Amino acid sequence: MERAGQLQRWLSATLGGGDFSITPASDDASFRRYFRISRGEAQPSLIAMDAPPEKENCRQFLHVARLFAAAGVHVPAIHSEDLEQGFLLLSDLGRTTYLDALDDGSAGRLYGDALDALLRIQLASRAGVLPDYDKELLETELHLFPDWYVARQLQRELDPAQRETLEKSFSILLENNLAQPRVFVHRDYHSRNLMVCDPCPGILDFQDAVYGPITYDLVSLLRDAYIAWNEDRIIDLAIRYWEKARTAGLPVAADFADFYRDFELMGAQRQLKVLGIFARLSYRDGKNGYLKDQPLVMRYLRRTCERYRELAALARLLDELDPTEKRVGYTF
Repeated sequence: MERAGQLQRWLSATLGGGDFSITPASDDASFRRYFRISRGEAQPSLIAMDAPPEKENCRQFLHVARLFAAAGVHVPAIHSEDLEQGFLLLSDLGRTTYLDALDDGSAGRLYGDALDALLRIQLASRAGVLPDYDKELLETELHLFPDWYVARQLQRELDPAQRETLEKSFSILLENNLAQPRVFVHRDYHSRNLMVCDPCPGILDFQDAVYGPITYDLVSLLRDAYIAWNEDRIIDLAIRYWEKARTAGLPVAADFADFYRDFELMGAQRQLKVLGIFARLSYRDGKNGYLKDQPLVMRYLRRTCERYRELAALARLLDELDPTEKRVGYTF
């Protein structure tokens, strides 16, 4: 309640008094909270971000917002900021996420817009302005899988052979991930963070952006934890991105088969991480709703592991850890 009072007082001072209402705008997997500020029909609504400074870094949000805006994509405008208290006042990109709007009829247009925006972000990339998505960070993310999904959610303890299999699989993924060309990476470029607005898409939740593997954001978009498409559509969209990237001069692999292998191995790293994050959100933070999205993420991971000989041992390990997940709803 104390935090709510702080926000109310800050908004009153920032908006110069007058009547306004505050309603929750969206959930978030972090400690950030978002509120929609309405000031009557004559004025557009705004979004207040509440990011406790001891837990969240508003400065990084502002930094990435400026980088992405300069790249020519649609991110919230910053109307006011109070970094000491951890409050930002942003333009409102609306109420309709890609997840709300995507269907067979809209997918081509919406994904086309999302791919074009991703290309603009990547074309603006340069080293030294965002944190590196380096081996330490990628490896830390991978270990969320044994620490939270295996140990906490499944209540399993890996034996020495299983742990060796997992570490060898991690090494294979990291070798590929770190060898990929590097660009700006949003790091959560998916249907819940893309808004249907004008221009489309509006892009949210970019404060954890890094400089890293070129396929990462494409995997986030096409192997989305919250919406499934058949493999033909995913491959078609991946080809469309790859062709546009080559035309634009981005350093993607010259052969699509090599590019798609990079895409899939990057996806396996992300899927292992996401399984761990969703388990942590549930068992540490009490956000149990994310558990329902794990089966889709696991299906992505299993299918990739079964396609590549170097990941066959990881596929067997997944079966050993939780055979009930095998092939449940396996087709798309």
